[in-house]
Amino acid sequence: MWENALSFFDFNDANVIYVSLGTIILGAGAAVVGAFTFFRKKALIGDAIAHAILPGVCFAFILSGTKNYFLLIAGAFFTGWLSIIAVDYIVKKSKIKEDTAIGLILSTFFGVGIMLLTYIQQSGNAAQTGLDSFLFGKAASMLAQDVIVFSAISILLIILILLFYKELKLITYDKDFAHSVGLPVRWIEFLLSSLTVLAVVTGIQAVGVVLMAALLITPTAAAKYWSGSLSIILILAAAIGGFSGVSGAFISYIAPNMPTGPWVVMVLSICAIFSILFAPRKGYFSRLWQQFQNRRQIQDENILKAFHQIAESENSFGDPKSIEKLREKRYYTIQLMKKILLRLKRHGYLKRTKEGYYLSDYGQRKAARLVKLHRLWELYLTEYLRIAPDHVHEDADTIEHLITPEIEKRLEEKLGYPEVDPHNSKIPYD
Repeated sequence: MWENALSFFDFNDANVIYVSLGTIILGAGAAVVGAFTFFRKKALIGDAIAHAILPGVCFAFILSGTKNYFLLIAGAFFTGWLSIIAVDYIVKKSKIKEDTAIGLILSTFFGVGIMLLTYIQQSGNAAQTGLDSFLFGKAASMLAQDVIVFSAISILLIILILLFYKELKLITYDKDFAHSVGLPVRWIEFLLSSLTVLAVVTGIQAVGVVLMAALLITPTAAAKYWSGSLSIILILAAAIGGFSGVSGAFISYIAPNMPTGPWVVMVLSICAIFSILFAPRKGYFSRLWQQFQNRRQIQDENILKAFHQIAESENSFGDPKSIEKLREKRYYTIQLMKKILLRLKRHGYLKRTKEGYYLSDYGQRKAARLVKLHRLWELYLTEYLRIAPDHVHEDADTIEHLITPEIEKRLEEKLGYPEVDPHNSKIPYD
């Protein structure tokens, strides 16, 4: 098995080269076009097109009697486009929603395609061999001419996207603004729909009708967890699509009984799941870690504020405070309170004596600022939102942890550097 795995990367076998190039190109091309479909919230339209091209392929074969790829692609493109028109017409002329319309068109066109495919299989035409590969893909049996045709179409797709990138980006994110600045929105939508159909028609050779939507949508679904920039997402989606293509080819090479198309989709799914779980900032575990950090920050700041409030009420800023006294202000468990106090001491906010903890100079400045933010926000709520003074404490207790220095400065200026809050408590300034 390991010898097989190493021989794959020698690229001495012409079939390995064709399959690898073909799946990389198909995966990358479909991913780039699919990104715009994904962000326009039309992910299911790719599935409808994929199922709708089957009758087009069958019609083209019946009319020509030969398996000419250009004729089959032309037939597939026609019925793929027809499915988009049919979905739009149903949505505009009836009360049926888009997802329901897609389901109707998908099942109708696919049913007609299966019927025509059955007719062809029973016709006795010897040229029909391999026509059913449109159902499940035929990546493992790609030839040089297939790679040339698919490469040409995929390169054309990418060139057109690069040429019209700004226009496509604008109608994807703000169609109304595109109208207002005079862009030919209908023509650009026509172009994008045509690109989507072409991407599906070519990509279907790798994974087939049933799994094509995954090749179109999943790379972008994975890539968006790594960046918020559309240009970077397109590059990442193309890389993920290409990587999944060659990975599927590799798996089917070392395990000949494994089909290439489904493994391409499996690798795509693994990439998507990995991105959802482990991507920085947007990944599940990254968000869990950020929530954990935020919770600790809030706990630390609440205790610092409690130190200041106790010292202010007792006029004892330099005196140590016991855990029992602090728990009167913030009812944390004793175990949690000890962890917070040790953490604050480690960060230099507190000092410790036998009698308890007290604020360092650094800690006093931090605590005073938190109290100031709390009281400024309370005053803002009472003066500008007309909320009763006895209803503002909880809101201020939450917002004080989120106020940036810029907002702090604006609050001070807007309120005129007040001296007391709505409860006549002094607002501490540096």
